[in-house]
Amino acid sequence: MRRPLLLAVALAVSHAAPFRSLAADTAPSKTVLFFTKSSGWEHDMISRKKGAPSPAEKRMATLATNNGRTLECSKDGRLFTPENLKRYGAIVFFTSAGLCARGTDGEPPMSPDGKRALLDYVAGGGGFVGIHSASDTFHTANESQKGPDRFVNHGDKADPYVRMLGGEFIRHGARQKARLGVADTTFPGLGKAAAGITLNEEWYSLKDFVPDIHVLLFQETTGMKGIDYARPPYPSTWIRRHGQGRVFYTALGHREDVWANPFFEALLTGGIGFALGDVKADTTPNLEKVCPGWAQNPAMKAPAK
Repeated sequence: MRRPLLLAVALAVSHAAPFRSLAADTAPSKTVLFFTKSSGWEHDMISRKKGAPSPAEKRMATLATNNGRTLECSKDGRLFTPENLKRYGAIVFFTSAGLCARGTDGEPPMSPDGKRALLDYVAGGGGFVGIHSASDTFHTANESQKGPDRFVNHGDKADPYVRMLGGEFIRHGARQKARLGVADTTFPGLGKAAAGITLNEEWYSLKDFVPDIHVLLFQETTGMKGIDYARPPYPSTWIRRHGQGRVFYTALGHREDVWANPFFEALLTGGIGFALGDVKADTTPNLEKVCPGWAQNPAMKAPAK
């Protein structure tokens, strides 16, 4: 198994593959694994060019340095063993499709035992952060093939990864400016956005929300263009407890200008802090209160142009 390489503050990179951002005197429990394997579509934000760190890896390294944490970046699915996962206080996914397949990026896949190790790690008290296409990962019954089941909620029959994450990607329409409502102003980064936040982003339509999620941000669908958003408001960012573990997910993160936005930086910093156990937050389920029409998914029609 390839060990993570060192990613110094200056971002000098070795050409051997994964790498690590060092923070002085950081305990192992504050080490964060940023995992970006793409078995399906590889987003530009996580694509490495000529061996250099991806744009998202660079920004994650800065967040780690600013918060006194150690960041390890990898696309190698073989890292997911029970023993190795003990090294991390939290795992961050910006991934796609079924990670047990080598797929698009050709990186070593995760094994089925590795997937189980991940789920056991979170349930046993580990932290998990999902960014953007982390919800487009391990689809229920291979729904990435865009069959009719992709537009229905499976409840407790959804893939175990989806149940852990708290929701699943359906599809997205054209990028556009749209508004997110704020459901919890006490969460880090949201206090200054009580009235909502408008961004230009690739907006995910999501489904199969686990009833116990605590919604932080919700998609305000009124005025959005495209059939994928012909539905009532639905969660876009949330936290939840999974067993003894802590989970944060945000559908944001497709665009580099979003990553550079102080709002997103503060939100992601808070999410990682929550996953590590450094940030205390209200996890009271509020799905029905905030998004009472969450289960009304868009109809199965041709993709928006």
